[in-house]
Amino acid sequence: MKSYIWLKTCDGSIEQVEEEVAMVIPMVCREVFQNSMGSAKKSAIPLPERVTNTDILSLVLDYCRFHQVLGRSDRERRSFDEKFIRIDQERLCDLAAAAHSLKLKPLVDLTCKALARMIEGKTTEEIRETFHIPDDLTEEEKLEPIRNMPDDSRIRLLNRLYAKKRKELKEKEKQKAAEVEKERMDGLILEIRRRKLHEPKG
Repeated sequence: MKSYIWLKTCDGSIEQVEEEVAMVIPMVCREVFQNSMGSAKKSAIPLPERVTNTDILSLVLDYCRFHQVLGRSDRERRSFDEKFIRIDQERLCDLAAAAHSLKLKPLVDLTCKALARMIEGKTTEEIRETFHIPDDLTEEEKLEPIRNMPDDSRIRLLNRLYAKKRKELKEKEKQKAAEVEKERMDGLILEIRRRKLHEPKG
């Protein structure tokens, strides 16, 4: 006979989930073992606020249902993962945030890689447009890390991009300074040679 665990999403919805599926989620495991929660509807485990509704919870559970089955090949898992993340950008961001708050690392890695592919090769402005992040910064502030009070996965990704851009800019500045110095030294050497050629002999 199957055992079940009750989970409660941020919007107040309560879901009954197979125990072997729910226990794939580290945060749920902790609540079950430490606080004896989830065994009944009235003691449903409250999920983090990033698990906003049953749609996002269903996606998390679909992932867990597939991956908790033993004996699946790596090829089957890769194929499932590739199809699983073919969802719209907004749901993918919500899923990444939910996975992070549930401490479900394999799903965090999967969703973050998918989001990283979305921003690869894009400018900061294009990334802001893609993820609907308002551009309320001055030019000087644009490459500074954004304060991330609500722990938004989109802002974490943007801050990583900014860090990379800052590093690239510093490298370019160093390279430019080295080139200027080289040109100056080359000019000095040429001037010294020119003067030597025009020095009176004898």
